[in-house]
Amino acid sequence: VPKDMKLAAKYYTAAAQAGYPQASYNLGVMHANGKGVPKDMKLAAKYYTAAAEAGRPEANFALGVLHKKGEGVPKDMKLAAKYYMAAAEAGHPKATLNLGVMHEKGDGVPKDMKL
Repeated sequence: VPKDMKLAAKYYTAAAQAGYPQASYNLGVMHANGKGVPKDMKLAAKYYTAAAEAGRPEANFALGVLHKKGEGVPKDMKLAAKYYMAAAEAGHPKATLNLGVMHEKGDGVPKDMKL
């Protein structure tokens, strides 16, 4: 089957609307990167949020990144830390790293070199 990102977006949209969190996450990635759909960070955040609410650690990580950078959502270091924490608690290694750096610098969380 030939690769067709627009068709993939169509099927992911149907699956996301049916409540499949992985499809919501995949749509978030597609919108964040402009693959098969127009690049739209607000829509990326919307789809990541749906997936995060369903417990997808990669979606929590992605929301942490968006909030840290202020892309598609207001910049909010406390929310970034919240989403990184949710992902880290689910075993996401990059979220754990990013949360550690935030504690090292005191960005959005108390500075704590002992954690």
